[in-house]
Amino acid sequence: MSRDLGVARRRDDAPRAGPTLDATAIWDITTPSQPGRVPGLSMAGFRDRVASAIDLRVIPFPAVTVAVDLSDGLVIETATGRHQGGNLVVGVAPNDVRVGGQGVEALQLRLSPVLAHAILGASPHLTRTVVALEDLWGRDAARLQERLCAASSWDERFAVAETELARRCEAGRAVDPEVAFAWRRLARTRGQIRVSRLAAEVEWSRKRLWSRFRSQTGLTPKHAARLVRFDRAAHRLATGHSPARVAAECGYVDQSHLHRDAMDFAGLTPAAIAVAPWLAVDDVAWPAPAYVRPT
Repeated sequence: MSRDLGVARRRDDAPRAGPTLDATAIWDITTPSQPGRVPGLSMAGFRDRVASAIDLRVIPFPAVTVAVDLSDGLVIETATGRHQGGNLVVGVAPNDVRVGGQGVEALQLRLSPVLAHAILGASPHLTRTVVALEDLWGRDAARLQERLCAASSWDERFAVAETELARRCEAGRAVDPEVAFAWRRLARTRGQIRVSRLAAEVEWSRKRLWSRFRSQTGLTPKHAARLVRFDRAAHRLATGHSPARVAAECGYVDQSHLHRDAMDFAGLTPAAIAVAPWLAVDDVAWPAPAYVRPT
């Protein structure tokens, strides 16, 4: 399926009044026509159809992202450097990351942290950082990029990517069943479950759950719960709900609690998140986020 959606072409640091989009910048977004067979994986194809450069601030989300550049136009900037072209892995909860470029065409794969552990190995430890896929996969990353560029359609690209990820998932090392269960509970409760209860449900000590969960996903259970809760809150804000209502619905103590999490994760106020162009594409590209699917 494919839809066109306007996305702001300007830098989006400053809060703006009203949930409006700059329709002069257009992404052509394509998603798989059939349900995927790899649990915890979401895929979307992006094509920039404007002449001007795009610059978007990333709103952190609870997934690992693999971006395969099919045009040599993709640019990802972080506080520590600038990455252009190639294949990149953006760790869980990216912070101070911007995505841009000109004439961009790219395949974006979002992996739940549980799936990322099997497919990418070290990547779950890449919280808030960006690395080249070649650093994790070696020459296989370039081979995958070549096959995707040679594909004649997005559906073929999705099939190629899914086959490669399924192979790596089968060959990789899965997380502990208790860690996978804890992640599912965090995702399905939208982060509104206490760590002590998670530990009791998997029959582990709180200390052991904390240690194993962090070593295999790159996040502590508490931080993962906060991130999942923030992701839901950000999308509720983007649909026009007031910060007070979002705070109450998403399990925050009060509106100031939501404000602190927004600043901690995104460096933006709830009002600025509500109109962030990054979130404008999510209902099209990620209608069923990877991190809430069974794994």
